[in-house]
Amino acid sequence: MEATEKDILRGGQFLVKETKCEDVFTPEDFSEEQKMMKEAVQEFNEREIIAHKARFEAKDYALTEEVMGKAGELGFLGVAVPEAYGGLDMGFVSTLLVCDYISSGTGSFSTAFGAHTGIGTMPITLYGTEEQKQKYVPKLATGEWFGSYCLTEPGAGSDANSGKTTATLSEDGKSYKINGQKMWISNAGFCQLMIVFARIENDKNITGFIVEYDKANPNGITLGEEEHKLGIRASSTRQVFYNDTVVPVENMLAGRGEGFKIAMNALNIGRIKLAGACLDSQRRILTTAVQYANERKQFNTPIADFGAIKYKLAEMAASAYAGESATYRAAKNIEDRIALRQAAGNTHQEAELKGVEEYAIECSILKVAVSEDVQNAADEGIQIFGGMGFSEETPMEAAWRDARIARIYEGTNEINRMLSVGMLVKKAMKGHVDLLGPAQKVQDELMGIPSFDTPDYSELFAEEKEMIAKLKKVFLMVAGSAVQKFGPELDGHQQLLIAASDILIEIYMAESTILRTEKNAKRFGEDAQAVQIAMAKLYLYNAVSIVEKNGKESIISFAEGDEQRMLLMGLKRFVKYANYPDIVDLRKAIAEKVKAENKYCF
Repeated sequence: MEATEKDILRGGQFLVKETKCEDVFTPEDFSEEQKMMKEAVQEFNEREIIAHKARFEAKDYALTEEVMGKAGELGFLGVAVPEAYGGLDMGFVSTLLVCDYISSGTGSFSTAFGAHTGIGTMPITLYGTEEQKQKYVPKLATGEWFGSYCLTEPGAGSDANSGKTTATLSEDGKSYKINGQKMWISNAGFCQLMIVFARIENDKNITGFIVEYDKANPNGITLGEEEHKLGIRASSTRQVFYNDTVVPVENMLAGRGEGFKIAMNALNIGRIKLAGACLDSQRRILTTAVQYANERKQFNTPIADFGAIKYKLAEMAASAYAGESATYRAAKNIEDRIALRQAAGNTHQEAELKGVEEYAIECSILKVAVSEDVQNAADEGIQIFGGMGFSEETPMEAAWRDARIARIYEGTNEINRMLSVGMLVKKAMKGHVDLLGPAQKVQDELMGIPSFDTPDYSELFAEEKEMIAKLKKVFLMVAGSAVQKFGPELDGHQQLLIAASDILIEIYMAESTILRTEKNAKRFGEDAQAVQIAMAKLYLYNAVSIVEKNGKESIISFAEGDEQRMLLMGLKRFVKYANYPDIVDLRKAIAEKVKAENKYCF
């Protein structure tokens, strides 16, 4: 069935519109082609990456380059690239799926793959001229060349547009000379192409350039030594210096001063792909942890039988399941939006750019949520292994180190938290998402008398879906009051924005988890989904606690007197279950399933 404009929620609208479970895409909806692709990628990961884990950890940069070449030969580097430029032209969900399953062997390869296929290739496919695409994209899609992305500078990190690297037009107007310094450049040690951002004269915004790099003829480009990093040890990360590097004018990417726009949109795509890249790592961490817990005996009992360990296994499973649910939901929304735009006559470039930009809020939410969940999983993985977890002999130590970077790159999680709420408020101002109407309704509800009817909760998730609706009211109540109070000054209240974004994140993640499980319970029967139902309920219960904490913190920070009392009473009403789930029982059921299967099995 083709999606139509009215069926697909716009970005951010999940907050103010109810989504039916039939309208979300889940991993259980993969097509036969997607399942085959998944198996091919899993096999590649086992054979080429996991089998050589020790070499990656020993900083074998040449191995990273070699395995990237093999990924290119199998078409994995060109999944998102149109056929006209040597790619497989698969949809956004398939692109994400490849990223998901190829990234869990080691963070070193995951980083090289993500930097090349995302920010190294994507800017040319999305912003390049026809000549630029014909010249460069086929080489990048096949792995004949590798790409890197040179944005960050010593003084320009989160404030990407403040870079000092300059591009000066030659007297004959045929080329630019680039001068400056970039740092933290992934793939710098083995790339043949760089997407470089520089400022022309005193332009407000930076400009993007495609710069070729040939070690034999470096054209004023020198590389720093490989950085010694906490994790992702075999990912090539270097400083890059430009000294009168000559770049022909036809290698400008998009228009003058459009570099900042390219950088921001490349990061939107990078964010959801980063979430995808953390998913199989979570599954693998849980599988490794439960296998150890089943084998390891203390007090003559496998430690997997102890309640304290079951707690950890259940929470790790629920987080991984929620991450999958939300990431694939958003990926399919993006894919459908791209298809709609192409059907309406947009080019591939316009459709993909606008499709992803539409869901920039969801991309930021996912980047934060999944990168933090994978770190927590690795942390608990070390704990389950005990002292052995701290040793390089077991895989948890490397998993923990590799996970740490995910909260920093593609925009730090702090930046992404503030962005998600900021973008939502901007969408509301533009009339793309009606926040003011629903926020006013919540205000009216707070002034009214609450209903004391006992609702009918006999249907699966009836109460949980009502809880989600109430959590949305908390966000509207807190954000609505804050916008009224601070207006355009809201940007200056970062702690408030971060608290509001944590509420927003939990709503999206919990709702996605419940919708996936409801859809599957209708298809496969509730008995077959008993443990998934338990995970959805557990995730929601945890989400409610996070929403309550952040809601309270926000309200007492900006409201006082009667207003504060009214908002706190509203908060109390909106986070109250009629029937609290038995959390200990839910965790037991999840842990027993994982224990019996000896792996992440959902």
